[in-house]
Formats: sequence, C-alpha cells, structure tokens
Amino acid sequence: MSEIIKIINAKSTEGIEYLASLKERAEGVQADVMITVEKILSDIKKDGDKAVLEYTRKFDAPNLESLKVTEEEIKDAYTKVEQEFIDALNLAKENIWFFHEKQKNNSWMTNKDKGVVMGQVVRALDKVGIYVPGGTAAYPSSVLMNALPAKVAGVNKIVMTTPPSKDGSINPNILVAADIAVVDEIYKAGGAQAIGALAFGTESVPKVDKIVGPGNIFVALAKRSVFGFVDIDMIAGPSEILIIADEKGNEKFIAADLMSQAEHDKLASSILVTTSVELANKVQEELKRQVEYLSRKEIILTSLENYGAIIVVDTMEEAIEMANRIAPEHLELAVAEPFLYLGDIKNAGSIFLGHYAPEPLGDYMAGPNHVLPTSGTARFFSPLSVDDFVKKSSYIYYSEGALRDVKDQIVKLADTEGLTAHANSIKVRFE
Repeated sequence: MSEIIKIINAKSTEGIEYLASLKERAEGVQADVMITVEKILSDIKKDGDKAVLEYTRKFDAPNLESLKVTEEEIKDAYTKVEQEFIDALNLAKENIWFFHEKQKNNSWMTNKDKGVVMGQVVRALDKVGIYVPGGTAAYPSSVLMNALPAKVAGVNKIVMTTPPSKDGSINPNILVAADIAVVDEIYKAGGAQAIGALAFGTESVPKVDKIVGPGNIFVALAKRSVFGFVDIDMIAGPSEILIIADEKGNEKFIAADLMSQAEHDKLASSILVTTSVELANKVQEELKRQVEYLSRKEIILTSLENYGAIIVVDTMEEAIEMANRIAPEHLELAVAEPFLYLGDIKNAGSIFLGHYAPEPLGDYMAGPNHVLPTSGTARFFSPLSVDDFVKKSSYIYYSEGALRDVKDQIVKLADTEGLTAHANSIKVRFE
C-alpha cells in the first residue's frame, strides 16, 4: 500500500498549502440546496403537519400515518437492544449529568450602594428541540449529549425529531437513548422539514425556543435560515482531530485515534503534529496495518488521503502555536506530561490529556459534551453546555435618594446623545 497520509514539514510550501486547504473543505454549498430548503420551510410554515407528513413520506417513509412516536413504540424498542447497551447508556448519563451539574449558574442579587439593589435572574428555556440524524448517522450518544444539559438546566419540555426508516419505524437505539435522557416528545421527521416544524410549530409539533443537534447540509442550512425565529446551537462542519505528540508518543495509540475521527466522514480531518520524524514514520506504518481491520476502511482512507496529515515541527512551542492557529474540534496532548502544556492551549473544542484519554472517551463516556465547535470556530465558540439552555434577565432597584444622587449625570449623558425624552424621564421625578 502506498503512503495513505502525507508527512509534511511545517515550514514547507506544502505545509502552508495544506493548512489553507482545511478551511476550504466545507465550502462550496450549492445554491439549489438553499432553494430547496427555503421551499420546504415555507411549506411547513404555511401547511404545518400536512406538509411535514408529505415531505416525510417523500424522503423517508412512504406510508407514514402519524408523526408522533407512541409509548408502545418506546417500550418495544427496549426489547430490541441489548442490556449491555442500556447499562452503557446509563453510565454515560451519570457521567454527563455529573459534569454538566458543575456548569450551573445561580441567580444573584447585590446591594451596591445605599438604596441600590441589582441582580440577575437565570431561567431555563421553556422548550428545546433536538434534531437527531437517522440512517447510518444514528448516534444514540448524541441524544444524551444534547438532551441531558437541557435537563440539567431545567428546560420544561424537550422535543426530539428524527427521520423514520422506510417502514416508518425509528432506530431502537435512538428511542432507548431518548427515553433514558428523559426526552418528552419524539416525532418522526427529518431534514429541513423537521427543523421547520420545530421552529414554527405545527398542529402536532410544539414551537421551541432553541434547536440543537447535528445533521446533513439540508439540516444545517435550515437551522441557519430559522435562526432569529428560534435560537440554534451552531452550524457544524466536518469533524476533526489534532494530536500533538513528542518523541515518547505511542504510534499504535496515535494511529488508532487519527482513524477514529477519519471514519466519521470523507471530509473529516485527522492531523498529527509532532517533533519526531521517527514517530511520524512509525505512525504512517501503523495506519497501514490497522486500517485493514476496520469496517469503514474506504471512508478512512479517503479522509486521510485528502485531509489528513502528519506535520513535523522543530519544537513543542511550534506544535502548540499551530494547534492554536487551527483551533481543532478535538485536541489530544499525547505527551509525557500533558498538564505542563494545558495552559498554553488557547483554541480547542475539547482537550484530551495523556496517552489514556483518547477522543472516543469524550464521545461516549467521560462527561464533557461532545457537541463541539468545528472548522476553526473554537477560536470563539464553546462546547454545548448548560449555558446554552438558559437565558438571563438583569434587574435594578433605586430608591428616590439613590436616583437623586446620580440624576444630573444621567441627564448630562442623555442630553449629550440628543435624547431629551430620556433626560425628561429623570427630571420629572424631581420637579
């Protein structure tokens, strides 16, 4: 087998071109996709359930009669999954709940000066919609990661949509995960039509305050279009991992971790940045050996060939600087003493420390959220968290004396801005 991943010197022209190509891989959305999405959203807004059913029958289940998943269907799903799977979901739920409980913020009140009270009220959103892909991209772990932070935040109702199979059924793994995550209502709808139903509401599907969850290009563009009617989490791009390793990195572990990300998608990006040429070569050989045993070999090979790379740098400082520039979704510090470098990592969605904290640990079990910023947006976006499911209101109280103490300054600022009615609102209280 020829080389399946490029080994690049960071300072070479090839290295510069490779980094530029990462930004281009998710671009180039066709205009006709957007036209289709807008048509679907318009139909859902106008015709509600009728349009949702028509599109679901057209794209997914030709004979679907009802959108809502019944209690009987959920009970039946439990008979189709293994107890070990249920046990694994419950352990993951426990860890995810524990981590997100630490993120909760409380309302607060303070007395700044005599006669002055101010504070902030933190309230959970009332209704949240979760989109869960179907088919080959049906991930029960994502159900937990999207629903549980909302539950921790105190969201009143969680509504989930997911596309049905051709026979009108829902993947039992997804249904069991939704039940364990205490999702309140589940509807059989996918694509842009599901996003429209959640955003605008229909006779059956409640209108929500926020929509979260991954999906294909139709889902992503629909979420972008309805932003403003509702809030959304983020527009997710192709998945990515960047591993920083020194000469003590374990080539077997690193190769396995690169491929664990590459198998998601042909557009996924798997990068190793290392100070060791010897390790780079060993990882190359390990990739060739291990890929032969993996079920998604073709996807992995395409991803590694087009968007994977092993980048050789001179120092750890250069490796960290490159990681901060790329701002990866997942960052592994596969070094002997990872905590030494943790403070230097400025831009990453989630950071995995040491040789025994691989990225799949975060995907499934550890507790921190696996819904992460992609395509360099870790420079300014954060992982999905409890904060995404709350809103905050500030409040103030001033006594007459406290307002009197600052009235002249308020009038001065209002007059300076030409807002005489603002100034008058203060003046009339002391005439």
